Amino acid sequence: MSEELSAAAAQLMPEVIERLEALVRIPSVAFPGFDPEPVHAMGAAVVDLFEAAGATGVKLLDVPDGYPCVYADLPGPEGSPTVLLYAHYDVQPAPKSQGWSSEPFEPVTKEDGRIYGRGAADDKSGLVIHYGTLKLLGPDRPCRVKILVEGEEETISHLEAFVEANPDLFAADAYVIGDIGPQRVGRAGLTTALRGDVACTVTVRTLANPVHSGMFGGAAPDAMTAMIRVLDSLHDEHGDTVIPGVESGKWGGADMDEQVYRDGSAILPGVEFLGTGSLSDRIWMKPSVTVLGMDLPNTAEASNVLLPEVTAKLSMRIVPGSDGDAQLDALMAHLRAQRPWNCEVEVTKVKVGQPFAVDESHPAIVAAAAALEEAYGGAVESIGSGASIPLVASLQKIAPEGAIILWGAEDTAQSRIHASDESVDPGEIERMIAAQTLFITKLAETAGQ
Repeated sequence: MSEELSAAAAQLMPEVIERLEALVRIPSVAFPGFDPEPVHAMGAAVVDLFEAAGATGVKLLDVPDGYPCVYADLPGPEGSPTVLLYAHYDVQPAPKSQGWSSEPFEPVTKEDGRIYGRGAADDKSGLVIHYGTLKLLGPDRPCRVKILVEGEEETISHLEAFVEANPDLFAADAYVIGDIGPQRVGRAGLTTALRGDVACTVTVRTLANPVHSGMFGGAAPDAMTAMIRVLDSLHDEHGDTVIPGVESGKWGGADMDEQVYRDGSAILPGVEFLGTGSLSDRIWMKPSVTVLGMDLPNTAEASNVLLPEVTAKLSMRIVPGSDGDAQLDALMAHLRAQRPWNCEVEVTKVKVGQPFAVDESHPAIVAAAAALEEAYGGAVESIGSGASIPLVASLQKIAPEGAIILWGAEDTAQSRIHASDESVDPGEIERMIAAQTLFITKLAETAGQ
C-alpha cells in the first residue's frame, strides 16, 4: 500500500471515530415494539453522513411495509464499473439482561483500545468504512458508486422484495457487503461462503386445557414433554443435525482458528463442541438447528399443571449450494412426522434465506483479495461464515454476473455482535477504509485493461 494512502487513512481516523460514536448513540432498534423515532433519526443521520463525505443526491427511499433505505448513485467515468456499497443502520436490542459492563448506547473506548457499544461493529462500522472510502476517493472517483443502507436488516427485512422490484436502481458490477469481518484483528479475511437461514414454528398439543399435574400426570401427556421428544430428534448423540433431506458439505478454504472460535463463542471451560468433522465444516459447511424461543410459563409463574400446548421457533442454518426452500421443506416434514404419544403437531413456515458461495475467479474478487493483501501487508484468508445475509440472493437475481465482496471490521474473536459488550477495533476500520479504496481503484484499472 502506498505511503500516501496509508497516511490519508490514518489522518482521517479521528473524524471517523467521532462519527462512529455519534451513530452508536442513536438506539436504532427496528424490532417490532420498539420506538420507531430513533430508527428514523438514524436514517436521517446516515444521509447526513454521506453528504459530509461528498456524496450528492443522497436520499431516503420508502421501502413498502418497512423502514426506509438510504440510497445514492454517484457518477464515475464513462464506461467505468459500478460498485454498490451496502451496510445497515439498524441494530440488535441491548437489554440489561445481556450483562453489559457499560451503557450500550453510550460509546466508550476501553483499555484494549476497542470502541464498545451496540452497533459499534454491527453494522455502524460498515457505515463509517464506506464514509472513509468516499472521503479518500474524493470527487474524482474511478468508478460509478452506488450506496445502499438498509434500515431493518436485524429484523424481518422488506428490502429484498424492494430490490428485486427495482433492479435498475441497484444493478452493479460489484457489491461490497460491509457487514462481516476477519477471524481476528489484523488478519485479512475475505468471506467466500455464507450459510442460509430458514425458520419455522412448531406447535405441539396434547390436551384440550391445562389440568392438575398431580391428579392427571403419569398418564396424560403434557405438551412440554412431547416437545422435548420432538426437538431431541433433530440431533444425534454427537450433536450433528440429522434430518432426512438436509444437506452437508466440506470446507475447502482456510481453517477456522479454534482459539478464535473459543474466544468468540464464549464456550465455558470443559464444555465440548457439538458435532463431528473439522471445526470449519461444522460452522461453515454443515447444517445446524437452533431453538430460538419457546412459549412457556417462566419459573416465577409456573404452577402445578400439565401444559396443553407449547410452541417453539426454530432456525436452521443451511449450507452453501443447497436450496433454501427445499431445506425448509425437509425440516418441516421431519417435524410433522414426530408425534410422540400421537400428539398433534402443527408446523408453520416463517422465512427462507438462501445460502451463498463466491466465485473466487471473478475479476472483482481477485481485485478485492489483492486490495486486502496490500492493505494488511499479509496473506488473505478465504473464510466462511455461519451467518446469513438474505439480501445477497436478491442481488444475485438482479445482477447474475455481479461479484459479491463480503468483508468488514466485525472480527469473530472479539466483536461479540448481537451480544453484550459489542465492540470494534479502530485499526480494523482504518485498514478496511484503505482496502476498499484500493479495491475500487484496482477494479477500475482491471476494467480499463
